[in-house]
Amino acid sequence: MTKSEKNPKVDEFLSKAKKWKAEFEKLRDIALDCGLTEDFKWMHPCYTLNNKNVVLIHGFKEYCALLFHKGALLQDLHGILIQQTENVQAARQIRFTHVNEIMEMEPILKEYIQAAIEVEKAGMQVEFKKNTEDIIPEELQTKFAEIPALKTAFEALTPGRQRAYLLYFSQPKQAKTRESRIAKYTQHILEGKGLHD
Repeated sequence: MTKSEKNPKVDEFLSKAKKWKAEFEKLRDIALDCGLTEDFKWMHPCYTLNNKNVVLIHGFKEYCALLFHKGALLQDLHGILIQQTENVQAARQIRFTHVNEIMEMEPILKEYIQAAIEVEKAGMQVEFKKNTEDIIPEELQTKFAEIPALKTAFEALTPGRQRAYLLYFSQPKQAKTRESRIAKYTQHILEGKGLHD
């Protein structure tokens, strides 16, 4: 398999990386070796196949990770895939704290990336569970009645974005606070943006 071209945006990202630089560079080499297209999305190196996201490299305070966008569909033969939080349905991470771990695991990482590529080629999709706990606050239902386009825009959001809004809007005990939060993010929702976009 031919090594893919490097993206200048990722070069720039790596040149500015203070933490996890060696780890990011090694993960980049591995992803490029697998023939994926290097892109830069969500402020991180992202590797795609026919414009579909396969893996993303990202770093946190305690670890850096290789994130598989459809990791839930992969067979985790080595028991190394981690679900970041209980609300994450599709993505899974493999975490690292040192470049040596990545070098030791390189054949396994390539095996997982190849499996993720096969999932993408097969057109497999993660079945998202409808969360019955996602209750729409009364104030948001009222706003939907006032602005039907808001309801349409909200329903067009990904399940994760919907859930983030519902959690945020439902948290305050006072109706006034809930209303002000909804008012503040109405335009965001109409523009198809998530809570943190």
